[in-house]
Amino acid sequence: MKQGKVPKGRAQRYSRGRIEIRPLKGSEEVADLIDRHFNAYNAARVREICHLLRDKILRPDVTVGLSLSGAMIPAGLGSALIPLIEKGFIDYIVSTGANLYHDTHFGLGYDLHKSTPFLDDVKLFEERVIRIYDITLDLDTLLESDRFVYHAIDRPEFQRQMGTSELHYKLGALVDRMERRNGRRHSTLLGAAYRGQVPIYTSSPGDSTIGLNMAARSLIGGQLDIDVSRDVNESTAIVYDAKRKGRSAVIILGGGSPKNFILQTEPQLQEVLGLDVKGHDFFIQITDARPDTGGLSGATPAEAVSWGKVDPAKLPDSVVCYGDSAMVFPLVASYVLTRCKARPLKKLYGRRDEMMERLRSVYKSRLKRGRRSARGVAAGKGSTI
Repeated sequence: MKQGKVPKGRAQRYSRGRIEIRPLKGSEEVADLIDRHFNAYNAARVREICHLLRDKILRPDVTVGLSLSGAMIPAGLGSALIPLIEKGFIDYIVSTGANLYHDTHFGLGYDLHKSTPFLDDVKLFEERVIRIYDITLDLDTLLESDRFVYHAIDRPEFQRQMGTSELHYKLGALVDRMERRNGRRHSTLLGAAYRGQVPIYTSSPGDSTIGLNMAARSLIGGQLDIDVSRDVNESTAIVYDAKRKGRSAVIILGGGSPKNFILQTEPQLQEVLGLDVKGHDFFIQITDARPDTGGLSGATPAEAVSWGKVDPAKLPDSVVCYGDSAMVFPLVASYVLTRCKARPLKKLYGRRDEMMERLRSVYKSRLKRGRRSARGVAAGKGSTI
């Protein structure tokens, strides 16, 4: 039976390329697999993330921040993050403290194990074994890591007030030394960030075992005190510097407090400090959270526009992939390591004071002029108190 021709020009108007049936050979590299076979649904979002990174984000004028939540470091995601830092693809990080605490295990020479979620947790408790879903580790690993953190923050250089970026930089120096001593070079996020001068912030510094050890030291005279205002202003200064010199991108793995912290830099600039800037230029998120429950973890970039967190003109440069970061992000990392040239490291840690001073100067100047903020009443003007 003779078949008629399908008229062209209708579906083609919306096309981003034809879906082609190309039988897999079994020898494709990850980047080729993504380019040729990730055609639809969240697979297509993975491809879009990879292409956005390749074509627009990983350029020298873009400052890239990454937020990290969920137990990603125990799952081995450092294998993807460390080479990205070393290639200059990540400029600053906001992480849960738990990820950074578990990061120390690898540098100290302790092992975490692939296992199964179907274990008897009462028996594990009796055998002094810890379970993170399908990861197991010895309780002694926690105790020895606690001992390392406890004695590290007892050192003289920690006995003062500081932001979490400085805390993690100093811990990173010690972890880097332990990596080399234990023959585990390039095994920790803290060590890689220290070597690359990539600042790492924790939005809830008391909500991890690092915070617990700091609290314990404070009971017996420890002077380490976390300056949360420094963290807010320092991270905001990084984004202000990024927007002043080029563009700003955020890569969000999961959601939670780190997501809010990395995005709130823009409302801080616009709404609170009253500076005339727009939201982040690029937004990438990998999450398993739904938007319809109202939680921040599932909030879309379109919703973030209403808060000033994302530049409304840049929504086409925003992609959300719904999936497990432990599965999706290594694919993305492999893609950019294959397709993108290394960038010069921005080494933002060493420029923190300079960026803070610029932000302070601009804010003071705006207060003198008495200007209203871009999205509301400037701080200190028009108060109803």
